[in-house]
Amino acid sequence: MIQTPVIIVNFKAYLESIGLSCLNIAKAAEVVYKDTGVQIVVAPPATEIFKVSSSVEIPVFAQHADPVEPGAHTGAVTVEMVKEAGAKGLLINHSEKRLILADIETLIKKARGNNLVSVLCTNTPAVTGAGAALSPDFLAIEPPELIGTGIPVSKAKPEVVLDSVNIVSRVNPQVKVVCGAGITTGEDVYAALKLGTVGVLLASGVVKAKDPKKVIQEMAEACLKFQEEQ
Repeated sequence: MIQTPVIIVNFKAYLESIGLSCLNIAKAAEVVYKDTGVQIVVAPPATEIFKVSSSVEIPVFAQHADPVEPGAHTGAVTVEMVKEAGAKGLLINHSEKRLILADIETLIKKARGNNLVSVLCTNTPAVTGAGAALSPDFLAIEPPELIGTGIPVSKAKPEVVLDSVNIVSRVNPQVKVVCGAGITTGEDVYAALKLGTVGVLLASGVVKAKDPKKVIQEMAEACLKFQEEQ
């Protein structure tokens, strides 16, 4: 069970996302979680899932899995593999790992069948609405042109977030919406929550920061500030 508000950190495939650096970032996230009580999730590369999940108590998600059953699929990473490695959830259809609709549906069903939390990434309100009909646990709205720019969607395109939240509430109110793309500060997190989301999905803002713990701490404090005002 993933509590909200939630901060999901996607490590992607940066050099900082492997080895000791990867583990240090995950441990920093765990410290902030224990200090603040704000739910933080880390999504390291597949090769790091076992090491990270064995070293921290916070949830570890996989960045991707292939929509295939275990079998003769050389090079494939199955849902069963990431679960065995210690993953508690799965990112699906990130803008850097796009999938066709049928494969998205397969992965959501396989995640559910393996007791993994599913986070479906979408790029527009219309696609978000279609994704909500597939009943993932979370939808992450991320206009791809803003990813990695440092320009948060919650400010640059707030209407995208608002429209997505409204569409999901009509199509499938059980699905929770998080905001991605360009999130780098606590202020960005606060703005995303004010728009009706339950958290954020981000990457370089933490992973490539000089002090990842400081950034995560600031974001967690923004979540607490929002909660106090409700």
